Amino acid sequence: MNVPSYGNCAAPTHSFIVPVDLVGSTALVTGATAGIGRASALGLAALGAEVVVHGRDAERGAETVRDIESQGGKARFVAADLSDAEQVRALASAAGEVDILVNNAGVYRFGPTVEIDDASFTEHIDTNLRAPFILVQQLAPGMAARGHGSIVNVSTFAASVPARGGGIYGASKAGLELMTHIWADEFGPDGVRVNAVAAGPTRTPGTAVYGEAWEVAATMTTLRRVADANEIANAIVFLSSPSASYVSGAVLQVHGGLPAAAPR
Repeated sequence: MNVPSYGNCAAPTHSFIVPVDLVGSTALVTGATAGIGRASALGLAALGAEVVVHGRDAERGAETVRDIESQGGKARFVAADLSDAEQVRALASAAGEVDILVNNAGVYRFGPTVEIDDASFTEHIDTNLRAPFILVQQLAPGMAARGHGSIVNVSTFAASVPARGGGIYGASKAGLELMTHIWADEFGPDGVRVNAVAAGPTRTPGTAVYGEAWEVAATMTTLRRVADANEIANAIVFLSSPSASYVSGAVLQVHGGLPAAAPR
């Protein structure tokens, strides 16, 4: 067997590989009946977590639960409209004690400022920012009391890179990224990690309506392609797991890379 040389440094006395095991933990994933949320729920369940599947459609929720159970996992569905603050609080109550919270659900309507009406503005803020705020407000103190927990907020590269027509969507997610840093500071001393994943253009049932425009958006990444939902979910599962035990307050960019600016 070849013994590695560490020069003048002592050889490490521990493994660098952290076993990923979420058995015994409970995860709440919002928007878990399709796309990134569903892929995240399946990924967390595969590692042993019991998953509280949130969505608005009971039929799709039941389907996600069946898919998890068919793979030997445990899950249950809770319906809620995240634009309604009282329903968000009811969701937190129904979820109970959770060890992992994935704030994935969100809305995105694109258009110039002059075409965004009050209802659309309010829907973005209520769903993309207020709902995660309430869920953290309700569930993070319990995590802190137990001395551990992980919160992952799903954001977008439009939160930091101006996207034409994506002003209110990007602004709501930029707010979520700021709260990610605030929550990491507030709950970190009690063992709760809070991070965000900034996703790039991703192929999901919700983005299918954009058709060719989504493929064009992908050309603005260095990988020149649209992401699969599982690729974003892999990052979410990583941040939720013990493998990311020293990662907190981070916004992980999972957007396929941004191209360098052309010289002038």
